[in-house]
Amino acid sequence: MRTPMRRRALIALAMIVTALLLSAVATPSAQATVAPFGREFLWGVASSGFQSEGHAPDSNWTRYIETGKAGDDYENSVDFYQRYISDINLAARLGVRVYRIGIEWARVQPQPDAWDEAAFGFYDNVIARILAAGMRPMLTLDHWVYPGWAADRGGWRNQGMVDDWLVNMRKVVNRYASRNPLWVTFNEPAAYIGTELRIGAITPDEAPAMLDRIAEAHNAIYDTIHHKLPDAQVTSNLGYVAGAETEVNQPIVDRIADKLDFIGVDYYFAPVPETSRGVQGGSNEGPAIWELPIHTEGIYYALRHYAQLFPDRPLYVVENGMPTEDGKPRADGYTRSDHLRDTVYWLQRAKADGINVVGYNYWSLTDNYEWGSYTPRFGLYTVDVRTDPTLTRQPTDAVETYRDIIRSGGVPADYRPTRPTVECALVDPPDSCTESVTVP
Repeated sequence: MRTPMRRRALIALAMIVTALLLSAVATPSAQATVAPFGREFLWGVASSGFQSEGHAPDSNWTRYIETGKAGDDYENSVDFYQRYISDINLAARLGVRVYRIGIEWARVQPQPDAWDEAAFGFYDNVIARILAAGMRPMLTLDHWVYPGWAADRGGWRNQGMVDDWLVNMRKVVNRYASRNPLWVTFNEPAAYIGTELRIGAITPDEAPAMLDRIAEAHNAIYDTIHHKLPDAQVTSNLGYVAGAETEVNQPIVDRIADKLDFIGVDYYFAPVPETSRGVQGGSNEGPAIWELPIHTEGIYYALRHYAQLFPDRPLYVVENGMPTEDGKPRADGYTRSDHLRDTVYWLQRAKADGINVVGYNYWSLTDNYEWGSYTPRFGLYTVDVRTDPTLTRQPTDAVETYRDIIRSGGVPADYRPTRPTVECALVDPPDSCTESVTVP
Protein backbone atom coordinates (compact mmCIF):
# COMPACT_ATOMS: atom_id res chain seq x y z
CA MET A 1 0.00 0.00 0.00
CA ARG A 2 1.31 3.45 -0.93
CA THR A 3 1.60 6.00 1.90
CA PRO A 4 -0.02 9.46 1.43
CA MET A 5 3.46 11.02 1.20
CA ARG A 6 4.48 8.54 -1.50
CA ARG A 7 1.26 9.16 -3.40
CA ARG A 8 1.87 12.94 -3.30
CA ALA A 9 5.41 12.40 -4.53
CA LEU A 10 4.20 10.24 -7.42
CA ILE A 11 1.55 12.79 -8.35
CA ALA A 12 4.12 15.58 -8.33
CA LEU A 13 6.47 13.49 -10.48
CA ALA A 14 3.65 12.74 -12.92
CA MET A 15 2.85 16.46 -13.19
CA ILE A 16 6.48 17.27 -13.92
CA VAL A 17 6.70 14.55 -16.59
CA THR A 18 3.45 15.72 -18.17
CA ALA A 19 4.67 19.31 -18.28
CA LEU A 20 7.92 18.23 -19.90
CA LEU A 21 6.09 16.17 -22.50
CA LEU A 22 3.71 19.00 -23.33
CA SER A 23 6.56 21.45 -23.70
CA ALA A 24 8.37 19.00 -25.98
CA VAL A 25 5.44 18.67 -28.38
CA ALA A 26 4.07 22.20 -28.17
CA THR A 27 3.13 23.58 -31.58
CA PRO A 28 4.91 26.84 -32.45
CA SER A 29 2.80 29.94 -31.98
CA ALA A 30 0.99 31.07 -35.11
CA GLN A 31 2.94 33.77 -36.89
CA ALA A 32 1.09 36.93 -37.86
CA THR A 33 2.43 36.64 -41.43
CA VAL A 34 3.64 33.86 -43.69
CA ALA A 35 6.75 34.06 -45.84
CA PRO A 36 6.75 33.11 -49.52
CA PHE A 37 8.55 30.04 -50.79
CA GLY A 38 11.88 30.62 -52.48
CA ARG A 39 12.74 30.13 -56.13
CA GLU A 40 13.84 26.57 -55.38
CA PHE A 41 10.32 25.45 -54.45
CA LEU A 42 8.86 22.98 -56.95
CA TRP A 43 5.37 23.99 -58.03
CA GLY A 44 3.82 21.34 -60.27
CA VAL A 45 0.82 19.62 -61.78
CA ALA A 46 -0.01 15.92 -61.69
CA SER A 47 -1.75 13.42 -63.94
CA SER A 48 -1.71 9.69 -64.54
CA GLY A 49 -1.38 7.70 -67.73
CA PHE A 50 -4.53 5.60 -67.93
CA GLN A 51 -6.74 8.27 -66.40
CA SER A 52 -5.93 10.86 -69.05
CA GLU A 53 -4.31 9.29 -72.13
CA GLY A 54 -7.16 7.46 -73.89
CA HIS A 55 -6.54 4.90 -76.66
CA ALA A 56 -5.99 2.39 -73.88
CA PRO A 57 -4.47 -1.04 -74.57
CA ASP A 58 -5.65 -4.24 -72.89
CA SER A 59 -5.22 -3.98 -69.12
CA ASN A 60 -6.77 -4.92 -65.80
CA TRP A 61 -8.75 -1.69 -65.95
CA THR A 62 -10.07 -1.99 -69.52
CA ARG A 63 -11.26 -5.45 -68.57
CA TYR A 64 -13.00 -4.17 -65.45
CA ILE A 65 -14.74 -1.46 -67.48
CA GLU A 66 -15.86 -4.06 -70.00
CA THR A 67 -17.73 -5.92 -67.24
CA GLY A 68 -20.12 -2.96 -67.04
CA LYS A 69 -19.44 -2.47 -63.33
CA ALA A 70 -17.76 0.91 -63.79
CA GLY A 71 -20.02 3.95 -63.81
CA ASP A 72 -18.87 5.31 -67.18
CA ASP A 73 -17.34 3.79 -70.29
CA TYR A 74 -13.76 4.92 -70.76
CA GLU A 75 -14.08 6.24 -74.34
CA ASN A 76 -10.72 8.00 -74.85
CA SER A 77 -10.71 9.89 -71.58
CA VAL A 78 -9.45 13.45 -72.20
CA ASP A 79 -7.17 12.16 -74.98
CA PHE A 80 -3.83 13.31 -73.61
CA TYR A 81 -2.35 10.81 -76.08
CA GLN A 82 -3.14 13.15 -78.99
CA ARG A 83 -3.30 16.45 -77.08
CA TYR A 84 -0.16 16.25 -74.96
CA ILE A 85 1.52 19.19 -76.68
CA SER A 86 -1.31 21.61 -75.89
CA ASP A 87 -1.69 20.23 -72.35
CA ILE A 88 2.02 20.64 -71.63
CA ASN A 89 1.79 24.19 -72.98
CA LEU A 90 -1.08 24.90 -70.57
CA ALA A 91 1.11 23.73 -67.68
CA ALA A 92 4.06 25.78 -68.86
CA ARG A 93 1.91 28.92 -69.00
CA LEU A 94 1.03 28.39 -65.35
CA GLY A 95 4.71 28.64 -64.54
CA VAL A 96 5.01 25.20 -62.93
CA ARG A 97 8.41 23.54 -62.67
CA VAL A 98 7.26 19.90 -62.48
CA TYR A 99 4.87 17.89 -64.66
CA ARG A 100 3.92 14.45 -63.37
CA ILE A 101 2.93 11.73 -65.85
CA GLY A 102 2.73 7.94 -65.80
CA ILE A 103 4.58 5.48 -68.03
CA GLU A 104 1.87 2.91 -68.72
CA TRP A 105 3.16 -0.66 -68.45
CA ALA A 106 0.21 -1.97 -70.49
CA ARG A 107 1.08 0.40 -73.34
CA VAL A 108 4.82 -0.21 -73.61
CA GLN A 109 4.76 -3.99 -73.00
CA PRO A 110 1.62 -5.36 -74.67
CA GLN A 111 2.92 -8.94 -74.58
CA PRO A 112 5.16 -10.74 -72.05
CA ASP A 113 8.07 -10.93 -74.49
CA ALA A 114 7.43 -7.84 -76.60
CA TRP A 115 7.73 -4.09 -76.13
CA ASP A 116 6.11 -1.52 -78.38
CA GLU A 117 8.73 0.90 -79.68
CA ALA A 118 6.05 3.28 -80.95
CA ALA A 119 4.58 3.44 -77.43
CA PHE A 120 7.99 4.26 -76.00
CA GLY A 121 8.30 6.85 -78.76
CA PHE A 122 5.15 8.53 -77.46
CA TYR A 123 6.66 8.86 -73.99
CA ASP A 124 9.97 9.99 -75.50
CA ASN A 125 8.10 12.85 -77.17
CA VAL A 126 6.08 13.73 -74.05
CA ILE A 127 9.16 13.89 -71.84
CA ALA A 128 11.11 15.85 -74.44
CA ARG A 129 8.27 18.35 -74.65
CA ILE A 130 8.14 18.74 -70.85
CA LEU A 131 11.87 19.41 -70.75
CA ALA A 132 11.73 21.82 -73.68
CA ALA A 133 9.04 23.78 -71.86
CA GLY A 134 11.39 24.26 -68.91
CA MET A 135 9.78 21.73 -66.59
CA ARG A 136 11.11 18.62 -64.87
CA PRO A 137 9.25 15.37 -65.46
CA MET A 138 8.00 13.35 -62.52
CA LEU A 139 7.55 9.78 -63.75
CA THR A 140 5.16 7.32 -62.10
CA LEU A 141 5.98 3.70 -62.86
CA ASP A 142 2.75 2.14 -61.58
CA HIS A 143 -0.53 4.03 -61.21
CA TRP A 144 -2.81 1.01 -60.58
CA VAL A 145 -2.83 -0.37 -64.15
CA TYR A 146 -1.05 -3.43 -65.56
CA PRO A 147 -1.22 -5.37 -68.85
CA GLY A 148 -3.98 -7.83 -69.62
CA TRP A 149 -1.44 -10.64 -69.92
CA ALA A 150 -0.27 -9.88 -66.35
CA ALA A 151 -3.90 -10.03 -65.23
CA ASP A 152 -4.17 -13.44 -66.95
CA ARG A 153 -1.26 -14.60 -64.81
CA GLY A 154 -3.11 -13.55 -61.66
CA GLY A 155 -1.94 -9.93 -61.27
CA TRP A 156 -0.71 -9.24 -57.76
CA ARG A 157 -1.99 -12.67 -56.64
CA ASN A 158 0.80 -14.15 -58.75
CA GLN A 159 4.14 -14.74 -57.02
CA GLY A 160 5.85 -13.95 -60.32
CA MET A 161 4.29 -10.49 -60.60
CA VAL A 162 7.31 -8.82 -59.01
CA ASP A 163 9.69 -10.30 -61.58
CA ASP A 164 7.36 -9.42 -64.45
CA TRP A 165 7.00 -5.88 -63.10
CA LEU A 166 10.74 -5.41 -62.69
CA VAL A 167 11.61 -6.62 -66.19
CA ASN A 168 9.53 -3.80 -67.66
CA MET A 169 10.36 -1.12 -65.12
CA ARG A 170 14.10 -1.66 -65.50
CA LYS A 171 13.69 -1.04 -69.22
CA VAL A 172 11.77 2.17 -68.43
CA VAL A 173 14.43 3.33 -65.96
CA ASN A 174 17.27 2.61 -68.36
CA ARG A 175 15.51 4.58 -71.07
CA TYR A 176 14.65 7.68 -69.04
CA ALA A 177 17.26 8.00 -66.28
CA SER A 178 19.29 10.41 -68.43
CA ARG A 179 16.37 12.87 -68.31
CA ASN A 180 16.85 13.13 -64.53
CA PRO A 181 13.18 12.90 -63.58
CA LEU A 182 11.72 12.74 -60.12
CA TRP A 183 10.58 9.12 -59.67
CA VAL A 184 7.40 7.68 -58.17
CA THR A 185 7.49 3.89 -58.05
CA PHE A 186 3.94 3.05 -56.90
CA ASN A 187 1.10 5.52 -56.63
CA GLU A 188 -0.54 5.27 -53.18
CA PRO A 189 0.19 1.59 -52.42
CA ALA A 190 -2.52 1.22 -49.76
CA ALA A 191 -5.15 2.73 -52.06
CA TYR A 192 -3.85 0.53 -54.90
CA ILE A 193 -4.60 -2.51 -52.75
CA GLY A 194 -7.99 -1.05 -51.85
CA THR A 195 -8.82 -0.55 -55.52
CA GLU A 196 -7.78 -4.09 -56.42
CA LEU A 197 -10.11 -5.30 -53.67
CA ARG A 198 -12.92 -3.11 -54.98
CA ILE A 199 -12.73 -4.39 -58.54
CA GLY A 200 -12.35 -8.01 -57.39
CA ALA A 201 -8.77 -8.53 -58.57
CA ILE A 202 -7.71 -9.78 -55.12
CA THR A 203 -9.49 -11.03 -52.00
CA PRO A 204 -8.96 -9.68 -48.49
CA ASP A 205 -6.86 -12.75 -47.70
CA GLU A 206 -4.58 -11.90 -50.63
CA ALA A 207 -4.07 -8.24 -49.68
CA PRO A 208 -1.09 -8.87 -47.34
CA ALA A 209 0.79 -10.69 -50.10
CA MET A 210 0.16 -7.81 -52.52
CA LEU A 211 1.55 -5.40 -49.93
CA ASP A 212 4.71 -7.49 -49.56
CA ARG A 213 5.14 -7.74 -53.34
CA ILE A 214 4.74 -3.99 -53.85
CA ALA A 215 7.37 -3.37 -51.17
CA GLU A 216 9.74 -5.90 -52.75
CA ALA A 217 9.28 -4.33 -56.19
CA HIS A 218 9.77 -0.79 -54.86
CA ASN A 219 12.96 -1.68 -53.03
CA ALA A 220 14.40 -3.48 -56.05
CA ILE A 221 13.63 -0.73 -58.57
CA TYR A 222 14.95 1.88 -56.13
CA ASP A 223 18.32 0.11 -56.30
CA THR A 224 18.13 -0.01 -60.09
CA ILE A 225 17.41 3.70 -60.33
CA HIS A 226 20.27 4.60 -57.99
CA HIS A 227 22.68 2.30 -59.79
CA LYS A 228 21.83 4.14 -63.00
CA LEU A 229 21.63 7.60 -61.41
CA PRO A 230 23.24 7.82 -57.95
CA ASP A 231 21.72 11.23 -57.16
CA ALA A 232 18.19 10.23 -58.19
CA GLN A 233 15.18 11.30 -56.14
CA VAL A 234 12.74 8.42 -55.62
CA THR A 235 9.54 8.03 -53.63
CA SER A 236 6.33 6.05 -53.43
CA ASN A 237 3.64 8.62 -52.67
CA LEU A 238 1.39 7.92 -49.72
CA GLY A 239 -2.33 8.68 -49.84
CA TYR A 240 -2.75 10.24 -46.41
CA VAL A 241 -5.78 9.01 -44.44
CA ALA A 242 -6.59 11.54 -41.74
CA GLY A 243 -7.36 9.91 -38.41
CA ALA A 244 -6.10 6.51 -39.56
CA GLU A 245 -2.73 7.15 -41.21
CA THR A 246 -0.72 4.84 -38.97
CA GLU A 247 -3.19 2.01 -39.45
CA VAL A 248 -3.44 2.41 -43.22
CA ASN A 249 -0.01 3.43 -44.49
CA GLN A 250 2.48 2.48 -41.78
CA PRO A 251 2.71 -1.16 -42.96
CA ILE A 252 4.08 -0.09 -46.35
CA VAL A 253 6.21 2.66 -44.80
CA ASP A 254 7.85 0.09 -42.52
CA ARG A 255 8.84 -2.00 -45.54
CA ILE A 256 10.26 0.77 -47.76
CA ALA A 257 11.40 3.46 -45.30
CA ASP A 258 15.11 3.03 -46.05
CA LYS A 259 14.51 3.51 -49.78
CA LEU A 260 12.70 6.82 -49.97
CA ASP A 261 14.75 9.86 -50.95
CA PHE A 262 11.84 12.18 -50.31
CA ILE A 263 8.46 11.59 -48.73
CA GLY A 264 5.64 11.98 -51.22
CA VAL A 265 2.36 12.86 -49.52
CA ASP A 266 -1.08 13.04 -51.15
CA TYR A 267 -3.74 14.86 -49.17
CA TYR A 268 -7.44 15.36 -49.93
CA PHE A 269 -10.04 14.74 -47.22
CA ALA A 270 -10.80 14.90 -43.51
CA PRO A 271 -12.54 11.99 -41.76
CA VAL A 272 -16.27 11.49 -42.35
CA PRO A 273 -17.88 13.19 -39.31
CA GLU A 274 -20.72 10.70 -38.84
CA THR A 275 -18.38 7.74 -38.52
CA SER A 276 -14.97 9.39 -37.88
CA ARG A 277 -13.78 7.04 -40.65
CA GLY A 278 -10.72 8.06 -42.60
CA VAL A 279 -11.03 8.24 -46.38
CA GLN A 280 -8.60 7.11 -49.05
CA GLY A 281 -8.62 6.90 -52.83
CA GLY A 282 -10.16 4.07 -54.78
CA SER A 283 -13.21 3.61 -52.57
CA ASN A 284 -16.84 3.57 -53.70
CA GLU A 285 -18.19 3.46 -50.15
CA GLY A 286 -19.81 6.24 -48.17
CA PRO A 287 -20.71 9.73 -49.46
CA ALA A 288 -19.97 10.81 -53.01
CA ILE A 289 -16.39 12.00 -53.32
CA TRP A 290 -17.46 15.65 -53.86
CA GLU A 291 -19.43 15.47 -50.59
CA LEU A 292 -16.50 14.36 -48.46
CA PRO A 293 -15.33 16.86 -45.83
CA ILE A 294 -12.48 19.22 -46.69
CA HIS A 295 -10.56 21.10 -44.00
CA THR A 296 -7.37 22.47 -45.50
CA GLU A 297 -5.54 22.72 -42.17
CA GLY A 298 -5.37 18.93 -42.36
CA ILE A 299 -2.50 19.13 -44.82
CA TYR A 300 -0.42 20.73 -42.08
CA TYR A 301 -0.96 17.70 -39.83
CA ALA A 302 -0.19 15.32 -42.70
CA LEU A 303 3.13 17.04 -43.37
CA ARG A 304 3.97 17.26 -39.68
CA HIS A 305 3.24 13.54 -39.23
CA TYR A 306 5.84 12.59 -41.83
CA ALA A 307 8.28 15.30 -40.80
CA GLN A 308 8.33 13.71 -37.35
CA LEU A 309 8.74 10.20 -38.80
CA PHE A 310 11.44 11.28 -41.27
CA PRO A 311 13.19 14.37 -39.88
CA ASP A 312 16.05 13.89 -42.36
CA ARG A 313 13.94 13.74 -45.54
CA PRO A 314 12.30 16.49 -47.60
CA LEU A 315 8.53 16.31 -48.10
CA TYR A 316 6.71 16.81 -51.39
CA VAL A 317 2.93 17.07 -51.81
CA VAL A 318 2.62 14.87 -54.89
CA GLU A 319 -1.18 15.25 -55.15
CA ASN A 320 -3.72 17.66 -53.73
CA GLY A 321 -6.96 19.02 -55.10
CA MET A 322 -10.72 19.37 -54.64
CA PRO A 323 -13.49 17.48 -56.45
CA THR A 324 -16.68 18.96 -57.81
CA GLU A 325 -19.69 17.15 -59.27
CA ASP A 326 -19.62 17.49 -63.07
CA GLY A 327 -17.91 20.85 -62.64
CA LYS A 328 -20.88 22.42 -60.85
CA PRO A 329 -20.34 24.70 -57.83
CA ARG A 330 -19.99 22.74 -54.62
CA ALA A 331 -22.98 22.68 -52.28
CA ASP A 332 -20.83 24.17 -49.51
CA GLY A 333 -19.89 27.14 -51.70
CA TYR A 334 -16.16 26.43 -51.54
CA THR A 335 -14.46 27.42 -54.79
CA ARG A 336 -11.41 25.83 -56.34
CA SER A 337 -9.52 29.10 -55.89
CA ASP A 338 -10.45 29.32 -52.21
CA HIS A 339 -9.32 25.76 -51.63
CA LEU A 340 -6.02 26.32 -53.44
CA ARG A 341 -5.16 29.53 -51.59
CA ASP A 342 -6.13 28.07 -48.22
CA THR A 343 -4.04 24.96 -48.85
CA VAL A 344 -0.99 26.97 -49.88
CA TYR A 345 -1.35 29.07 -46.72
CA TRP A 346 -0.98 25.90 -44.65
CA LEU A 347 2.02 24.82 -46.70
CA GLN A 348 3.66 28.14 -45.92
CA ARG A 349 2.77 27.72 -42.25
CA ALA A 350 4.36 24.26 -42.28
CA LYS A 351 7.53 25.67 -43.81
CA ALA A 352 7.61 28.47 -41.24
CA ASP A 353 7.38 25.88 -38.46
CA GLY A 354 10.44 24.04 -39.71
CA ILE A 355 8.80 21.36 -41.86
CA ASN A 356 10.94 20.80 -44.93
CA VAL A 357 8.28 20.87 -47.65
CA VAL A 358 9.96 21.29 -51.03
CA GLY A 359 7.21 20.89 -53.62
CA TYR A 360 3.49 20.84 -54.40
CA ASN A 361 1.60 19.29 -57.34
CA TYR A 362 -1.97 20.22 -58.10
CA TRP A 363 -4.16 17.22 -58.97
CA SER A 364 -4.89 17.55 -61.75
CA LEU A 365 -4.09 19.72 -64.76
CA THR A 366 -7.28 18.55 -66.51
CA ASP A 367 -10.26 16.49 -65.47
CA ASN A 368 -9.85 12.80 -66.20
CA TYR A 369 -11.28 9.32 -65.63
CA GLU A 370 -11.63 8.98 -61.88
CA TRP A 371 -11.49 5.17 -61.67
CA GLY A 372 -14.92 4.43 -63.05
CA SER A 373 -16.55 7.82 -63.53
CA TYR A 374 -16.24 11.20 -65.22
CA THR A 375 -18.50 12.84 -62.63
CA PRO A 376 -15.79 13.85 -60.13
CA ARG A 377 -13.92 16.85 -61.55
CA PHE A 378 -10.52 17.77 -60.13
CA GLY A 379 -8.98 19.68 -63.02
CA LEU A 380 -7.61 23.18 -63.17
CA TYR A 381 -9.02 22.88 -66.67
CA THR A 382 -12.38 21.14 -66.87
CA VAL A 383 -13.22 18.76 -69.72
CA ASP A 384 -16.72 17.43 -70.36
CA VAL A 385 -15.99 13.99 -71.80
CA ARG A 386 -19.62 12.91 -71.91
CA THR A 387 -21.06 15.78 -73.96
CA ASP A 388 -18.21 17.68 -75.63
CA PRO A 389 -16.69 15.74 -78.55
CA THR A 390 -14.03 18.45 -78.93
CA LEU A 391 -12.76 17.77 -75.39
CA THR A 392 -12.09 21.48 -74.98
CA ARG A 393 -10.02 22.45 -71.93
CA GLN A 394 -12.07 25.10 -70.12
CA PRO A 395 -10.15 27.08 -67.48
CA THR A 396 -11.58 27.10 -63.98
CA ASP A 397 -11.23 30.02 -61.59
CA ALA A 398 -8.15 28.34 -60.11
CA VAL A 399 -6.01 28.70 -63.26
CA GLU A 400 -5.26 32.36 -62.72
CA THR A 401 -5.09 31.79 -58.96
CA TYR A 402 -2.39 29.15 -59.33
CA ARG A 403 -0.47 31.32 -61.78
CA ASP A 404 -0.49 34.18 -59.27
CA ILE A 405 0.56 31.89 -56.41
CA ILE A 406 3.49 30.53 -58.41
CA ARG A 407 4.56 34.02 -59.50
CA SER A 408 4.47 35.25 -55.89
CA GLY A 409 5.86 32.14 -54.22
CA GLY A 410 2.65 31.61 -52.25
CA VAL A 411 -0.23 33.60 -50.81
CA PRO A 412 0.33 37.16 -49.50
CA ALA A 413 2.07 37.50 -46.15
CA ASP A 414 -1.09 38.66 -44.40
CA TYR A 415 -3.42 36.10 -46.01
CA ARG A 416 -5.96 34.33 -43.82
CA PRO A 417 -7.82 31.17 -44.89
CA THR A 418 -11.36 31.76 -46.12
CA ARG A 419 -12.55 29.19 -43.58
CA PRO A 420 -11.61 29.14 -39.91
CA THR A 421 -10.12 26.02 -38.40
CA VAL A 422 -12.75 23.57 -37.12
CA GLU A 423 -13.09 21.36 -34.07
CA CYS A 424 -9.98 19.21 -33.87
CA ALA A 425 -11.93 15.92 -33.85
CA LEU A 426 -13.08 16.70 -37.41
CA VAL A 427 -9.60 17.11 -38.86
CA ASP A 428 -6.99 14.48 -37.94
CA PRO A 429 -7.49 13.07 -34.46
CA PRO A 430 -5.70 12.49 -32.17
CA ASP A 431 -2.81 14.64 -33.47
CA SER A 432 -5.06 17.55 -34.39
CA CYS A 433 -6.26 17.63 -30.77
CA THR A 434 -3.04 17.00 -28.87
CA GLU A 435 -1.04 19.49 -30.99
CA SER A 436 -3.55 21.85 -32.54
CA VAL A 437 -2.67 24.64 -34.97
CA THR A 438 -4.57 27.89 -35.12
CA VAL A 439 -4.88 30.94 -37.35
CA PRO A 440 -3.65 34.16 -35.70
